[in-house]
Amino acid sequence: MFHYHRIRTLFYPQSPKCYLLHPTHFLKPFSTITITSDSDQQSFTVSYLTNTCGLSPHNALKASTRLRFNTPKKPDSVIAFFKTHGFSNEQIQSIIHRAPGLLTFDPIKTILPKFQFLSSKGASSSDIVDTITRSPHFLCTSLQKQIIPSFELVRSFCPSDQKALTSIIACPSIIRHGHMKLNVNFLLDFGVTPASIYCLLTTRPSIICSNDFKKLVEEIKELGFDPSKYNFCVALLAKRAITKSQWDAKVDAFKNWGFSEDQIFNAFKKQPRFMLRSPDKLNAVMHFWIKQLGWDPFLLLAAPDLFGFSLEKRLIPRASVVQYLLSKGLWKKDASLITPFYRTDELFLQKYVNHFEEEAYSLLKLYQGEDASTDCLDKLSKHSLV
Repeated sequence: MFHYHRIRTLFYPQSPKCYLLHPTHFLKPFSTITITSDSDQQSFTVSYLTNTCGLSPHNALKASTRLRFNTPKKPDSVIAFFKTHGFSNEQIQSIIHRAPGLLTFDPIKTILPKFQFLSSKGASSSDIVDTITRSPHFLCTSLQKQIIPSFELVRSFCPSDQKALTSIIACPSIIRHGHMKLNVNFLLDFGVTPASIYCLLTTRPSIICSNDFKKLVEEIKELGFDPSKYNFCVALLAKRAITKSQWDAKVDAFKNWGFSEDQIFNAFKKQPRFMLRSPDKLNAVMHFWIKQLGWDPFLLLAAPDLFGFSLEKRLIPRASVVQYLLSKGLWKKDASLITPFYRTDELFLQKYVNHFEEEAYSLLKLYQGEDASTDCLDKLSKHSLV
């Protein structure tokens, strides 16, 4: 028997290429400041970080214990480099705040090659700016020892450089994780398919770099998911994406509609993606299906994909057609109420609209008209469910 506490504890045991410019073309002559005393050197570093980079005195003092410079020449060159490559003052301050060590780098020898690498893989100027701003420690990573090998590993599961780049841009930190390769190999040995790994890399690549990754994978298998199936990686995504409080809120939403813990868990095993929907969306679908249509609530958890369909674009229009057919006695007694929602638009029209020649005009109006959809959404809105 599956109990409520089990579902809680199992899941929560706790475009254009970038034109790269040489910054020295834009720099003003530097003044030379000679610092001999260590305390004077630290004082100068703190003053520079505070006045030029916008760090607070506390953060500047903390950073000065890890880096020192005698003159403003090198840090000025780094700041100038960022400015010539499209970074705003706010972005530069954010980068230095999180990775002050960059101020000691040679921008041409150390930073520029990483910009060029991203550009060579299809990154635009804005892609590079966004990537570095979100993860400035990317620039602290060795190009030859980490960035290139990590990119090639991601690329081996992707159909193109652009797809691999998309994964890197979404989570630049995966480049810096030395255990990413170990975790990818663990997945392959565990029976997870390359297609599923590609899904993880392009949907939520940070999962593969999580510290408790192996434990997470083993827990998903213990729940009954087959590593060789696509749903295994979807369950991984769901488990990592949903916090304990979010999960509990969704479980409680189902319980409020009379569903048991077993039913919720079995639905999750069938289609784990449905638990990625918001509580409002889950409640809206259940209210529409159970209260407005008066249909069997257990059909919903038997077909959890329904929670992923748009109310306005699919559920309401198609339910209106089905309701009309039921009212006219045109619906076969043994026909599934679920099937119409899975049909393509073309097949739905063919089987449930045009098939009934005398009623086709009325059915088409229901299917295409906005009145029924708007009315249903208004009612849902009054219940604060959408």
